Amino acid sequence: MNKLNRKVEYALMALKYMSEKFAGHITTVKEICAATHIPFDATSRVMQQMAQKKVLKSEQGARGGYLLVTDLSKISFHEILEIIDGPMQIVRCASGKKTCEFLAKCNMTSPLQNLNHRLVDFYKELSVAEVLNSRETPRLSVSSQATGGK
Repeated sequence: MNKLNRKVEYALMALKYMSEKFAGHITTVKEICAATHIPFDATSRVMQQMAQKKVLKSEQGARGGYLLVTDLSKISFHEILEIIDGPMQIVRCASGKKTCEFLAKCNMTSPLQNLNHRLVDFYKELSVAEVLNSRETPRLSVSSQATGGK
């Protein structure tokens, strides 16, 4: 239901790649795309958006690229979502604007707005570093799935 936009995925992939470099390393979009196999044009756009919001610094010139200037533990996942996608809303009425033709008779407006606020609060508490550094949960092997984990 609450799917991430591909551009947000590209931004996270780029940030993870850049965070694994030593401090002060300038990284090009071409380098990120070659390492991660994500599309150049879309990645370039999200890098520009993050630079406009001071998450990255853009260095011009022949040896230019992007420099990670924000501590990823100090920026929330919500901030990245809003930089790339704009204000978060799970349904049209969550923005508070009267954009839905069913709004006058809808019995879900308040519950959905409440859900949206709770998701925003959760994403604000979650740092980008936490998202990028989380460990995968172990997957069950095929044989243990067939036997019910026994």
